[in-house]
Amino acid sequence: MPDPILERITASLKGLRADHPLGHVIGVAGDRVQVKGFGMQAALGDRVVFLGHEGLRAEVVKLDNDSAYLLPEGSAEGVCVNDPVYLERRRGFAPDSSWIGRVIDPDGRPLDGRPLLPGLTARRVRADPPLPHRRRAMGERLATGLAVFNTVLPLARGQRIGLFAGSGVGKSTLLADLARGVEADVIVIALVGERGRELREFVEDVLGPEGMQRSVVIAATSDRAPQIRKRCALAATAVAEHFRDAGQQVLLLVDSVTRFAEAHRELAVAGGEPAALRGYPASTGPTIAALCERAGPGTSEGGDITAIYSVLVAGSDMEEPVADMLRGVLDGHVVLDRSIAERGRFPAIDLLRSVSRSLPGVANAGENTLIQNARAHLGKYDRSELMIQAGLYVAGSDPATDAAVACYPDLDRFLTLRHPSPGASFAALRQALPGATDDAMAQRSGAPLVE
Repeated sequence: MPDPILERITASLKGLRADHPLGHVIGVAGDRVQVKGFGMQAALGDRVVFLGHEGLRAEVVKLDNDSAYLLPEGSAEGVCVNDPVYLERRRGFAPDSSWIGRVIDPDGRPLDGRPLLPGLTARRVRADPPLPHRRRAMGERLATGLAVFNTVLPLARGQRIGLFAGSGVGKSTLLADLARGVEADVIVIALVGERGRELREFVEDVLGPEGMQRSVVIAATSDRAPQIRKRCALAATAVAEHFRDAGQQVLLLVDSVTRFAEAHRELAVAGGEPAALRGYPASTGPTIAALCERAGPGTSEGGDITAIYSVLVAGSDMEEPVADMLRGVLDGHVVLDRSIAERGRFPAIDLLRSVSRSLPGVANAGENTLIQNARAHLGKYDRSELMIQAGLYVAGSDPATDAAVACYPDLDRFLTLRHPSPGASFAALRQALPGATDDAMAQRSGAPLVE
């Protein structure tokens, strides 16, 4: 029987090359370097190594008839005209099942201090999504471990949702809860532009051993070059595609698309693309759409990628460019509100501004009725809250408002609950709503409701 480790070592060695096209620096402007000598051998996205600069690498971001323009992956300080460079042969990115439980960089190199071998088959980091006409529809509702996602904001197999939040409102903690609780075979987590000190904290404390047992973490900290930060989300998606094509159900968490878009903006501007809306070039929207379309339901030959993309919204501005672009390509969005977090309710989800487009399909008639009633009561309370808090509302003036006031504390508490299954979560929701009865709950596929 062949030794799988030996096969992977052999495949890795076959990718090595002894010859490299040579060039030299002919100009340096800020962080952009112009080189000459590669002829027609360089392509956009290729990597270049500077000789004599401790392995400094750069990415080709622009080409003309006789020159390549590079964006270094580190400081270009000390780079001089006529410095020699060589074109690095493209290395394959080959995910493997042995990567589960590991922390790696966007090039497939380990960040946790242990050796790591690539798999046998290289994948494109920038791949095309499955053909639309071959994709399945979204699947059944997934258990998430959180009552709010088990019921009023359901997450279906193959669904893609956005998590919109400002800083400090519990976004990372919620992502870790979903990583531990969502029903999936493999979790792939992209940490794009995270602060360096938070990487270890997220892996060891927030995610913990339980979450890491079925996770692959791909990280590019905030000090890394924009091409590495951008490649982080692309590489994580390629890892998710590897497991999807093996027939597994994958949960992909990308934190955050905002930093991915910012990295793309830096690269696009360095390549000469003019800035447009709030500094983002016109290619930002298609780039975000191309990233998200790779996730979602698979074809009949493989599994699915259920994806959650986080977005940093400054000042809770849901109309800022990245948030607006992302909402248009996803199957739902979840908004975290700072005022809710400040009063101590976590997760700080603003249910009235959040929506899951898997509804009503993943819930039966009785469950949809409960969801609609919950939203109606919360909406009625929200519209009357100022009057209620100011003592201007008189009980008995409006039966609908009276009912909303009566059930609001229970509904607010319900949004913080943890339940292993949607059935248990719907039972708790039914108890929080006035007038809900057992008969109001239609049975899913004839099975009794799980209490």
